[in-house]
Amino acid sequence: MRRIRHNAASHVGHVRKINEDSILSLPEREIWVVSDGMGGHEAGDFASQTVVESIITAPETGDPAARMHSVREALYRAHRRIIAYAEEIGAGTIGATVVVLLLAEAHFMAFWVGDSRLYRLRDRRIELLTSDHSVVGMLVEAGHMTWDEAEAHPQSNAITRAVGVGDELEIDKIRGDLRPGDRFLLCTDGLNKYMGFAELESVLLSAPIETVSQRLVQMALDRGGADNVSVIVVDAV
Repeated sequence: MRRIRHNAASHVGHVRKINEDSILSLPEREIWVVSDGMGGHEAGDFASQTVVESIITAPETGDPAARMHSVREALYRAHRRIIAYAEEIGAGTIGATVVVLLLAEAHFMAFWVGDSRLYRLRDRRIELLTSDHSVVGMLVEAGHMTWDEAEAHPQSNAITRAVGVGDELEIDKIRGDLRPGDRFLLCTDGLNKYMGFAELESVLLSAPIETVSQRLVQMALDRGGADNVSVIVVDAV
């Protein structure tokens, strides 16, 4: 029988007045979510909270395929609700990035939109499982730079997809096997803009589950903390 341990932390940072990130841990349903709102002040906050609330209220089911469908539909509902809210208040662009991790039997599944990320530490090596939906993400995918190099690019914050932006929501997904000892990291870009792969790997290797998220958040804050930063770490024991 699998035992799951998790740890989460979120901080407004040193510059922003409002934390537009939202995080969700539902260990009893083996679902974890990190969402980064955009649109400024209450608008971005509304967007990320809408994403999280839509997943909380999604129908529960034990069937893995049905669970994937339920979460996907929750993201579509959030997309429509955010668009309707933006039209109601006469706002410009309101949206949210999101990454969702689901565990089911001997597999993991993930959905994502935007540049919130999912990493996996396996056999003492870190791997980025998602691919940023951003201008620099396309450059990385084309082989023009590494992810670490992309963080210093002047367009590093320019995303190309978000929940609540555009007529149609395009969601990427990944699925793979789950092994004992796997450690997953979900985060907003407020973390990875300050920490490269090698540093993330080092912390994930050394920090206990009880404090790992807080340590990662504190490192981002110590290096400037100009953005909201949110982290969830999940261990498959």
